[in-house]
Amino acid sequence: MSATGVLNMASSDLPSERRQVAVIGAGPSGSIAAALLRRRGHDVLVIERQRFPRFSIGESLLAHCLDFVEEAGMMPAVEAAGFQLKNGAAFGWGERYTDFNFGDNFTPGRGTTFQVERAKFDKVLADEATAQGVEIRYEHGLEAIEFQDGRPLLTVHDEHGVAYRVEAEFVLDASGYGRVLPRLLDLELPSTFPVRKAVFTHIEDGIVDPQFDRNKILITTHPTQRDIWYWLIPFSNGRCSMGVVAAEGHFAGRDDDLDTCLRDFVQEAPNLRRLLVNARFAMPARTIGGYSANVKRLHGPGFALLGNAAEFLDPVFSSGVTIAMRSSSMAAALLHRQLSGEAVDWDKEFSEPLKFGVNAFRAYVEGWYDCSFQDVIYHENPAPEIRRMICSVLAGYAWDASNPFVAQAKRRLRTLAELCAPA
Repeated sequence: MSATGVLNMASSDLPSERRQVAVIGAGPSGSIAAALLRRRGHDVLVIERQRFPRFSIGESLLAHCLDFVEEAGMMPAVEAAGFQLKNGAAFGWGERYTDFNFGDNFTPGRGTTFQVERAKFDKVLADEATAQGVEIRYEHGLEAIEFQDGRPLLTVHDEHGVAYRVEAEFVLDASGYGRVLPRLLDLELPSTFPVRKAVFTHIEDGIVDPQFDRNKILITTHPTQRDIWYWLIPFSNGRCSMGVVAAEGHFAGRDDDLDTCLRDFVQEAPNLRRLLVNARFAMPARTIGGYSANVKRLHGPGFALLGNAAEFLDPVFSSGVTIAMRSSSMAAALLHRQLSGEAVDWDKEFSEPLKFGVNAFRAYVEGWYDCSFQDVIYHENPAPEIRRMICSVLAGYAWDASNPFVAQAKRRLRTLAELCAPA
């Protein structure tokens, strides 16, 4: 198997080095995986195309994320960084409001996490990985890869455009939306989700409403078009991440200027219109579309895909970083055993258990957009035990098979939605 890019000299003439593990990308999944492998004594090289700090979207972490931050020995640095505490999630629709506190979970686990500016958070994790002995080469990009007897040979260019080769025993793709190996190895599959896009920015929020809970992400449903939703993620510095997500068709006829487009959407949501009356944009609005993705397989001889490089569902429940970190922890443990000479089964020990949780998240994402899960969320008299089980999913514990709303997510949600549907 091979994939080649355009090189500035013949591959055989390139300077070459041997490393045990190569990781593509220094974001959360790459930094966690690299640190976990280094802590087990392995030689790890991380190739990162950008220079940190760099802007990234996806600022609301789930509680389960911190289990992997702690596993990688990074919790003291994250706790010292001054990020905004997050203890749950709130939902608004018209005049309706409900919230979930992560401390009231069915699954034993953390009751709090953080809401983070990703530029700072990602750099904290990467710097911690470096402090543990991981080598990260910033502004280096993977151009081509081939496999010889299951061993990857990477062709990389440095910040000056000079190419070199890395011979590794294994490569982990943590490139996120870059999806480097899926593109180079023809692994990409179309997502089963409709094409949606987000328009977003950071704001100086100016919120003075004493009822507003800065310790929770606020997810708002559009008052009339329930497949349109908004996020508002408070930070510790008086700013918020704010965005709207909608199918492509909902943007037809709207202003091409992204700032105006986003402001117009916000004006249509009465709760946000009230909260953000004093808000001002801290940066020009941006957009990302067609982000949902899938792949033919999660691993092959000599490689495995982590997080968004493999599959991204939807941002509505902030599951992306959780799935990325979970996959990093699983892959690092499995790869350590393989590098130690043990026979491992990547299907049964990585792909299948990882997909178990991903598919649980998928059921709730699908239920959000067909409104069945929204009917559950906004139901006025939820059963406390069921609410705790759902809260565990919202906190990221989507791999807890003892939770009926994980183990039988689609069936349980469908039954519950029928009971909660408006008359």
